[in-house]
Amino acid sequence: MSLFWRIFSLNSVGLVLATALLLGPVTVSTPVLLGEALVVLAGLAVLLTGNALVLRVGLRPLQRLGRSMATADLLRPGARAEVAGPAETAALITTYNTMLDRLETERAGSAARALSAQERERHRVARELHDEVGQTLTAVLLQLRRVADRVPGELRDEVAQAQDATRAGLDEIRRIARRLRPGVLDELGLVSALRALAAEFTAHGLTVRLDTAADLPRLTGETELVLYRVAQEALTNTARHSGADRAELRLRALPDVGEGAVELLVRDNGHGIGAASEGAGISGMRERALLACAHLTLGSGPGGHGTEVGLRVPVRASGVEVAVR
Repeated sequence: MSLFWRIFSLNSVGLVLATALLLGPVTVSTPVLLGEALVVLAGLAVLLTGNALVLRVGLRPLQRLGRSMATADLLRPGARAEVAGPAETAALITTYNTMLDRLETERAGSAARALSAQERERHRVARELHDEVGQTLTAVLLQLRRVADRVPGELRDEVAQAQDATRAGLDEIRRIARRLRPGVLDELGLVSALRALAAEFTAHGLTVRLDTAADLPRLTGETELVLYRVAQEALTNTARHSGADRAELRLRALPDVGEGAVELLVRDNGHGIGAASEGAGISGMRERALLACAHLTLGSGPGGHGTEVGLRVPVRASGVEVAVR
């Protein structure tokens, strides 16, 4: 029954009953007698109480819908408002849930296209850094090496400093190119790419311990890219914001979860997230998780210390594919 007919029926019953009582045993005198006043006030109280109950029950689904709308997050899909209440309310909740389904689908599609364009741009920039800037610095380094044997003795130290600066710049260009588009991921696979990533962060002051299982299932290139980027972003956040000096990078298979899954864990011994709001890096990890139909968790580590980022990816994920090759 709709909310309109519920309230109308209750009011009708109350008015009909009051009319019947006034035409029957209940009369109102002038002046009003105490008993008559009590009967009228009691009837009014019953009518108001009934209206309040009907409205409370009828509007409760709308209150739940309002809370659901206030907490809806397209990066955390799946939560839906319960369809209940009168016909109009149930239709409104159903429409809202349908709209949320459509928005999540459109968000996943747009995120896939955006990340695909981002990966292509990363690939292009990495290639240009390696082929253009890298070759130019290599030529400069070779030229400086030839010049070093011809300059006077008092200038050899300055030429050597220029060689060291050029060599350091070349190494930095190569490092940036590897971070933009890790060639080892395409050539040797996810485990080797994670090993190189752990070694890179370890070389820059954060000790990263890598633990990978030997029974990992075969994953698609898109899924491997999602796992790598999430690990890269998690370690980057650890190095920049956590104050940690140690981190653990673990990749293992979960054969007992559904049709099988792969779990990535990144833990550190830093001061944790606390009340800090999620930034662009975490939002990017959530968007990538959606592409692989994965479940991303973010919280404190064991014992409430440090930070733990977990990504569980189903082996037969049916997410939107990112064409990056």
